Amino acid sequence: MRSLENLDLLPEPEDHRILTAIDSKAPGYPGAAYGLSDEEAQELRWPIGPIKKYLWPNGAILFSIFTLFLIATWPWINSYLIPILPDSEWAYDESGIRQLQSEGYFGAGIHICIVDTGIDMEHPDFSHQELLGFRDFVSGNHEQVRDVGDSSHGTLMAGILISNGTFRGVAPEVGLSVALALDSDGTSGSTESVAQAIRWCRITQKVDIISLSLGGSPNEAFSSSNSQTNLAVQEALDSGIFVVAAAGNTGLELDVNDVSQPSSIEGVISVGAISKSGNMWGSSAYGSSVDPANGEERKFPNQKPEVVAPGVNIFSTTSSSLSSPYAYSTGTSDSTVFVSGALAIILEQFQESIEGSDGIIDASEMELVKTALATSSDRSNFETDTHDSHSGYGALDLEKWSDEVSFLFNVN
Repeated sequence: MRSLENLDLLPEPEDHRILTAIDSKAPGYPGAAYGLSDEEAQELRWPIGPIKKYLWPNGAILFSIFTLFLIATWPWINSYLIPILPDSEWAYDESGIRQLQSEGYFGAGIHICIVDTGIDMEHPDFSHQELLGFRDFVSGNHEQVRDVGDSSHGTLMAGILISNGTFRGVAPEVGLSVALALDSDGTSGSTESVAQAIRWCRITQKVDIISLSLGGSPNEAFSSSNSQTNLAVQEALDSGIFVVAAAGNTGLELDVNDVSQPSSIEGVISVGAISKSGNMWGSSAYGSSVDPANGEERKFPNQKPEVVAPGVNIFSTTSSSLSSPYAYSTGTSDSTVFVSGALAIILEQFQESIEGSDGIIDASEMELVKTALATSSDRSNFETDTHDSHSGYGALDLEKWSDEVSFLFNVN
């Protein structure tokens, strides 16, 4: 006889259907116990059975038809969704940008050059803006102002800066030049084309700020420290032009140990990305404590990245050919434009004081501006009070940055 010591005994259920919880295929009580036939009693114990038979294959077919319908009608549906979808006001509010705008600062009188995939100037949110310059360094078609990017990357970035319609960008009153130097998939055809674009911004356009939502992994040939792109960036810095560049989206790549170049260059402001919660975006690049160009320890205020800014699910402008020409974008590219626009407002306020009597921003004055950025950045969401290889000196706070610049340059 078998032992019953390890056998669990179940009580007789008062509700006959409880038996189904043990085995849905168990015979259970005969149908007469329910006043039904045996087949009807079985369905009562497993009521989803008939539904399951209907769902397959009919449900799968209907789901496929609905999915195809949704894809075909998405542009029309999207045009109605845009007004009710979440905007990116948090990005402008929490970085102090809206506060400075409320005081009348929108970047007026400052000239920015964006090097990217171009720009779609037909977008309705750009109707207030006239480009100060456009140049095509990919195909040489300088007459046709356009965005060649498959995802309209250049237009997305420009919208964060100058949009003044459905939403207001960081600095909609700046003077804008655009260099088309990245091809359709958002990568550079060659380091020479990007270098030529940067030199055009410096020499022909005589800009105050160059915004580079681009970069290459330190492991790529495009990003070697002696590349033409890096040389062109250094020339711009030596000429008193601020360069703001993306730290890169390599934070989850274990074989990458520094921010992208040219953001790794000492004088450049390297920008990482944070989300609405104020936390770091996981793919935002980490910086090395050592400068690969000279093998020396990086020092304040040039440790990388310098600052982090909003860069996750940022609402912006896209191709005007779409029924609803708006989209969301994520990456250190977006964060870079927030800092470029914020810097334009800083220069709008203090350019003459920063330049001094000689009318030129030299390396020491540029470093003071970076010092003000470092000391004003918000670290309330980060564990340390000092520089961190992921979060830099902290999150952009334009209001405090402005106060720090005013203090360091003794502006009343």
